Amino acid sequence: MRFELASVPGTAERPNEDWASLALPASGQGGSLVVLDGVTPPRGGDGCVHGVPWFTSHLGGALLELSGSHRDMPLAEVLALSIRRTADTHRESCDLSHVRTPQATVVAVRWDGESVEHLVLSDSTLLLESPNGVVHAVLDDRLDRVPREVLRSVSATDALRNQDGGFFTAAADPGVAARAVTGTTPRADVRAVAALTDGASRWTDLFAEGSWADLMGLLSREGPHGLVGRVRALETADALRGGGTRWKIHDDATAVYAELRDPVALPGT
Repeated sequence: MRFELASVPGTAERPNEDWASLALPASGQGGSLVVLDGVTPPRGGDGCVHGVPWFTSHLGGALLELSGSHRDMPLAEVLALSIRRTADTHRESCDLSHVRTPQATVVAVRWDGESVEHLVLSDSTLLLESPNGVVHAVLDDRLDRVPREVLRSVSATDALRNQDGGFFTAAADPGVAARAVTGTTPRADVRAVAALTDGASRWTDLFAEGSWADLMGLLSREGPHGLVGRVRALETADALRGGGTRWKIHDDATAVYAELRDPVALPGT
């Protein structure tokens, strides 16, 4: 098996609000990975004294631990429990009813010898590659359906945040876990997986440098650090040309690449 991870902040002046990790059980059977993209609040705050990096590290840690220790519990239930546990840690000190209370996108994957289970919430991306090289992108596209002009307004965006007809993120309400995109694939049908925050998926979904299959091939050849380096170069070149479609030239960028196939034994070993 092969596992690689890269997480790079958008700027040196701000902490990285992404969070990523993976875990392999002592038994050697199966594993889990989690990738979160913290939502940067606009000016005006989010009602929390801790900040987004604190939130993503607590939610991510809970997700990773519970996905391994409660393997009989579906990932949507794991996410709900993780949200509740995280909310309980700062319920007394922070205003969790604030519409911009710290929140994050979520990608979670859990596998064993029989199946690969996944969960995606909001605009991070999960890629599943089959043994014959076909790549399937698992996307929660509700944020993409919101008109761009609406997203330019803080109040209009807030009105759609975690609301029917809008988009959903993991914040303080465990009920949002039921809105996640979930599924299970036979383990034999998955050779590799990749989880990307939108700062890393830009290579395909913003700059159109290649398909999702091309991006998966890039990860296989150059790893997550290679992908993020290419994204940074594209962002810089676009900014120099006067590109103005993004409110951040560089975003926090995180990519996890995992080849799940068993290693092939070499002759004589």
